[in-house]
Amino acid sequence: MKRVTLFVNGTSSNGKVVALYGSLTDLLSVASSKLGIRASSVYNGTGGLIDDITLIRDDDVLYVSEGDSFDDASKTKCADPRDDPGCPDWFQTHTDWLTLNVGGCCFTTTRSTLVSKEPASMLAHMFRDKDVWGNKQDSQGAYLIDRSPGYFEPILNYLRHGQLIINDGINPLGVLEEARFFGIEQLAEQLENLIKSSQPADDHSPLTRKEFVRFLLATPTKSELRCQGLNFSGADLSRLDLRYINFKMANLRAANLTHANLSGANLERADLSSACLDGANLQGVKMLCSNAEGASLRGCNFEDPAGVKANMEGANLKGVDMEGSQMTGINLRVATLKNAKLKNCNLRGATLAGTDLEVNTHTHTHKTPLKHSSLPLFLPLSLRTVTCLGVIYRKLTFGAPT
Repeated sequence: MKRVTLFVNGTSSNGKVVALYGSLTDLLSVASSKLGIRASSVYNGTGGLIDDITLIRDDDVLYVSEGDSFDDASKTKCADPRDDPGCPDWFQTHTDWLTLNVGGCCFTTTRSTLVSKEPASMLAHMFRDKDVWGNKQDSQGAYLIDRSPGYFEPILNYLRHGQLIINDGINPLGVLEEARFFGIEQLAEQLENLIKSSQPADDHSPLTRKEFVRFLLATPTKSELRCQGLNFSGADLSRLDLRYINFKMANLRAANLTHANLSGANLERADLSSACLDGANLQGVKMLCSNAEGASLRGCNFEDPAGVKANMEGANLKGVDMEGSQMTGINLRVATLKNAKLKNCNLRGATLAGTDLEVNTHTHTHKTPLKHSSLPLFLPLSLRTVTCLGVIYRKLTFGAPT
């Protein structure tokens, strides 16, 4: 919205500031009401007759007549309002036009535009009082400002009408830097909010089953589906075909993976704590350094007929329930299985070098989590320490299970 100041033709006092809208006829109607005359003509400050409202700019000073010709009030009141101290300050600032040469691009505006909207800004200090800052001028008299014209234009328009409007192709970050440079704090705050609202929010909410199924259906079966680092916390992924999917460093905490097919999947450093994988197919799965503390893996199958061994080296399996799981040939090197339940597990041919199998020493022998487990026929000599039921076995070679 533009605003203009209206005077009766031939006067420079008792002006009225009005909003500019609609057509020239609307302006004449408002002028008649505000000034108490029968307005029929509008002139600019130099006597030019205005016949199109689009020619009027924000903060223009206009003279309204009842049909008589333009009467230049400045010739009788103030020969040069900029130099005559007898003229009112308000009249001087509103009629004092100046040109700014910003980075080689010239902008014409009024002194009032630069000082009124943001009186504490650098521009207001530069142009409130003449020559106080010693502003440099080019050969045409335009004041030189070494800033980007593309970013300056939205700032000047904001000072004219108070609205933040940025054309396509102008980066709001550049306008923000200019607003900060000129000390226009209110505009800088608006720009910060605009930039923040235009950026996508950091959405860390877990993916749902519906969303993930869409991904699965849109991905060719022979293409690798990368889910690295995604959040599936608490998601229901039960009974889905998840073969060979990359879940590296994904958050699968408390996820439901019951009877899911994770054959060949990469779960390296994934968080599977408190997840349920009962009955899942884990043939050839890669779970290096994963965190499965407190998870349930009852009745899982880790044995791949093709000979690809599941790798859980360095995994955190504290308190894991793996009862009845087929774990032939699995690599549990330096994994932690403290208080894990391994009842009826088949660990034949498993690599347990450095594995911590410590369980609660206060647990009664007949309740040991290793009850009925099938241990490897041979543990390699690289096995340094295996702790089970509080007893330390060193360089132990197991015979046939009893």
